[in-house]
Amino acid sequence: MQTPCILAVTRRELLIGTALSVAIPASAAPSAAIAQTGVKSMNSKVSFDVNGVSQQLELDNRTTLLDALREHLHLTGTKKGCDHGQCGACTVLVDGRRINSCLTLAVMHEGSQVTTIEGLGTPDNLHAMQAAFVKHDGYQCGYCTPGQICSAVAMLGEIKAGIPSHVSADLTATPDVTAEEVRERMSGNICRCGAYSNIHDAITEVAGRQA
Repeated sequence: MQTPCILAVTRRELLIGTALSVAIPASAAPSAAIAQTGVKSMNSKVSFDVNGVSQQLELDNRTTLLDALREHLHLTGTKKGCDHGQCGACTVLVDGRRINSCLTLAVMHEGSQVTTIEGLGTPDNLHAMQAAFVKHDGYQCGYCTPGQICSAVAMLGEIKAGIPSHVSADLTATPDVTAEEVRERMSGNICRCGAYSNIHDAITEVAGRQA
């Protein structure tokens, strides 16, 4: 009776061969995909005003506004949180409206006026909302704070303009700055530390001054 043939391959040799068989196709895949589809990265020039300063950038068309601000203009106050538009840490003001900068491409904002947390105030001359957040301890770790402040500033502007929310009882009247309105309008900005009550106090104080 003959015994089965045993291949003279060590465990180490087998592992190396397996790794190579996986690595080679994986490394070749991007080149193959480009060859088949002809898709290549393309750059475009974009000009916009950021915090009162005119900026001209040449960017990959896929660059988000968030990455343009952080990686190209080095305005790191705007934070990258979930990168899916769900946490609000990347909130900035574009032409006076708050947006999640991780969900929009920089090239879409040619000629826009962009305001980040750095453009609202300085350590020596704080914006009223920044000062209120400091006064009321509207932050703990501080990571979400820039987005919270930008969103709060825009929110009060929306209320002043008479824009209703889902909880506004009268769609034709100027909304009041109630706890319910603040919670609804700020619901897109998440504070993992749970400083919501202090954030509410800061917002209502500023709203009271503007009334």
